[in-house]
Amino acid sequence: MAEAQIVPDTQHRGIVAALPQPWRDYAQLARFDRPIGWWLLYWPCAWGILLAGGAGRWDLLLWLLLGSIAMRGAGCVYNDVVDADIDRRVVRTALRPVASGRVSKRAAWVWLVVLCLAGLVVLLQLRREAQLVALGSLGLVAAYPFMKRITGFPQAWLGLVFTWGAPVGWVAIRGDGLAALAALYVGAWAWCVGYDTIYACQDREDDAAIGVGSSALTLGRHVKPGVIAFYTLAIGAWALAFWLLRPDWVALLALAPAALHLSWQALTLEPDNADNALARFRSNRTAGLLVALACWVVGNA
Repeated sequence: MAEAQIVPDTQHRGIVAALPQPWRDYAQLARFDRPIGWWLLYWPCAWGILLAGGAGRWDLLLWLLLGSIAMRGAGCVYNDVVDADIDRRVVRTALRPVASGRVSKRAAWVWLVVLCLAGLVVLLQLRREAQLVALGSLGLVAAYPFMKRITGFPQAWLGLVFTWGAPVGWVAIRGDGLAALAALYVGAWAWCVGYDTIYACQDREDDAAIGVGSSALTLGRHVKPGVIAFYTLAIGAWALAFWLLRPDWVALLALAPAALHLSWQALTLEPDNADNALARFRSNRTAGLLVALACWVVGNA
């Protein structure tokens, strides 16, 4: 992989580019210049709400969008503090604010608390059952940065963490239909493992050199078939969730656009081309929207 292909995390974009220092560093620390992350965190929240029949709950959809932005930011800050030594040794991440020393770890912890307080405001808008489900993710989140040190497939753990919004959104609307919720969550998990495997293709050489694990390394020459398998599992699990709610073959057609999009991603993926992999990864914002539309159709039929 040519080094010039690698897109660093420190690009100045949009409003973030206009911020003065050190505000820009804190915005980059929370990845405010990279909205793809909070879209990927948000879409499972929206799926849970919409499939549970909450299409009219715009207040809840907007609160969880705000929560996704805040908590994705908090997660990035925590990850950067824990991984500072590793990030310094990876081309794509070497210039992150904590790794480069522009933001101290103490200041990063303060910023983390501020973002968590914003998340707390969102948490208080949910009914108690959904609050408890949301709090149940904290242990998973805290453990995630260490998974790459102890497993060759940390993306499997990320899938548990980054799609936790699906049960939160569902339980915020209803407390029954847990079989359908379980199928929705399995599909979200498989989708996340697939797209983060694509993302990890950018770092394979660095990850191998410093001795940390990733699904892209573990799968080796089988990255493309692996992504196809995870995306196939995702579509199958979502179809099962839809069927459990509405046993009608016509309802499954709502998933066709998402299935076609994920097929395009997997079949056109070039694992050794960082630009291609990054583009396919970022296109999951569209994939999430297509699944959300399908959930809206089936959940509110």
